[in-house]
Amino acid sequence: MENEDELSLKEYSKMMTDMLLLCFTLALSLMFWIISIITSAYSGTMHPVSPWRLLFSVLIPLTLTMRAVKRRSLDYTGALGAMVVGFILTVANWSFLFALFAFFVSSSKLTRWKGNLKKQLDPEYKEGGQRNWVQVLCNGGVPTELALLYMIEVGPGEMPVDFGKQYSASWLCLSLLGALCCSAGDTWASEVGPILSKTKPRLITTWREVPTGTNGGVTPVGLLASLLGGVAVGGAFFISQILFVNDLHLAVPQWPLILYGGLAGLLGSGLDSLLGAKLQYSGYDESIGKVVNYESKTTRRICGKAILDNNAVNLFSSLLIALVLPGVAWGFWPRT
Repeated sequence: MENEDELSLKEYSKMMTDMLLLCFTLALSLMFWIISIITSAYSGTMHPVSPWRLLFSVLIPLTLTMRAVKRRSLDYTGALGAMVVGFILTVANWSFLFALFAFFVSSSKLTRWKGNLKKQLDPEYKEGGQRNWVQVLCNGGVPTELALLYMIEVGPGEMPVDFGKQYSASWLCLSLLGALCCSAGDTWASEVGPILSKTKPRLITTWREVPTGTNGGVTPVGLLASLLGGVAVGGAFFISQILFVNDLHLAVPQWPLILYGGLAGLLGSGLDSLLGAKLQYSGYDESIGKVVNYESKTTRRICGKAILDNNAVNLFSSLLIALVLPGVAWGFWPRT
């Protein structure tokens, strides 16, 4: 009887939690809608955001971040940062949300994959990843800023990538996609390469063999994984274009988004490795038998200097890809 009472209490508590979450979501989205109405009325140049878009812009990121906290993919500060990033990208463009979702879910699953083996290689490995707000913003800060610029330029909504009709908006879309694909490519390479590679990594600057876990070390498996990571995020963006863009048949083909994503993932991972080899310290600590990012009496230097940490390397890599790669895409993108 006591077990039945405890079960009923748990079900009641879950129901009340869900109701409170729904009320909070409705109140928050209503507040944003009112702010949008007031801003539009005073500026005269902006259109108010749909209340439905605002509702889902709060509900979807909130649901995903709560699940991520339970699965230890994010800590509480990381969840707050992810909420902000997810809200802004969802308000701006559904395709941005799809790309972010593909990056976050795939990266979280790969981080948990073969966790026992990764503990033996990485002294800083955390179960599930448990990304904090710094890691979230270093991966999501550039896309968030680009999403804000997108809303200022064209307003919230979906549109095809077409340099002939929407030059600046297309540039911003590809910049944001490139930044996310860069982060995805680096994460996929870091999580898959050390586990599946049958050969030792080679330092990207000198091509000499280095221990597994060295910053700047690359393997054929890791490079392939970075390409596939970019393709996955680019593919998610492409699918969302098909689902949500009106009159897509009047625009140029959107399939190059998949190729662009793969290129951004591969080049982003390579750039991350180059910065890591030069500006991030790697040493072999003989006392624990692992590669570490700090200097000590028992550490033998492998490469790099203690200028940037991993988060800063990720930030600079995604920023450079976002700035440069859309210009490359402009040269081969289909024209009407």
